[in-house]
Amino acid sequence: MQETNEKFESAPNDKLSIKVLSDNNPYPSADIQQKMLQPRRLSSYFIVLIDSGTLTYNLDLQDITITDGHLLFAMPNQVFIPPPKTANLKYFKVLFDENTLALLPQRFPFLVNPLGSQTIIFDNTTRERVRKVFEILNQIFHIDEHSTDTEIILSYLNSLLTELNSAYFKNTAPLNILNTNLSKFIEFKLMVETHLTEQPSVNTIAEKLALTTNSLYRIVKEYSGVSPKDFFTNRLMIEAQRKLQYSPLSVKELAYELGFNDPDYFSRFFKKCTGKSISEFLKAQQD
Repeated sequence: MQETNEKFESAPNDKLSIKVLSDNNPYPSADIQQKMLQPRRLSSYFIVLIDSGTLTYNLDLQDITITDGHLLFAMPNQVFIPPPKTANLKYFKVLFDENTLALLPQRFPFLVNPLGSQTIIFDNTTRERVRKVFEILNQIFHIDEHSTDTEIILSYLNSLLTELNSAYFKNTAPLNILNTNLSKFIEFKLMVETHLTEQPSVNTIAEKLALTTNSLYRIVKEYSGVSPKDFFTNRLMIEAQRKLQYSPLSVKELAYELGFNDPDYFSRFFKKCTGKSISEFLKAQQD
């Protein structure tokens, strides 16, 4: 598996790492297209709006189909397999890195996917607003002849992410997306990502978040439907499956890389959690 190492089309002053694409942009040559279709680990945030047509992406071994008016977002480190180009497809895409995100004036909780859904479906009014922002960003990068200030680009990116954040949480209750529980859950998810291979205990995570274990359990259960321990285990097994399928590591090397001291225990743990032995999993992927 390859890491994404795409050359971003940057703002004229080269302060930003952001890339904007649409069906109106020239499509890459056949050999580049073939390379782009290979599985890769994302190094940036990826967002695609389907204006017309249907596509199926694969994220972390799961197929996700999106069609007219649907939006898909993916996060750094996810294993990503794009679909081949299809006829009569109209779309907008934007990619940006963590450094660009850090320049925006607010946080966007949807980008850590607390509700466990990486697609957003818009009502007609919101869809049109989102489409217009995509069109403006595409114009800035591909049509305008003159340089555009970084502040203007960031302003439109901020507007886009604000719309997506609101639409992502639109049907949740309570509607207040900045409540303390959600903030703590986001902190929990970030801690899981940061310390995944260290395999910290639930008590340790709760202490770092200034929560009791009971409070942490209640918050994680509210937003994920599982306990903190099961959430961590599920995430660890996703990482194991990513690496088994797309990295050259042996099972022994993978076990150590994921924080297991005993490769045999890792193999038994993998089968207990996934229902398949490592060899069965690899055979299924090859088939």
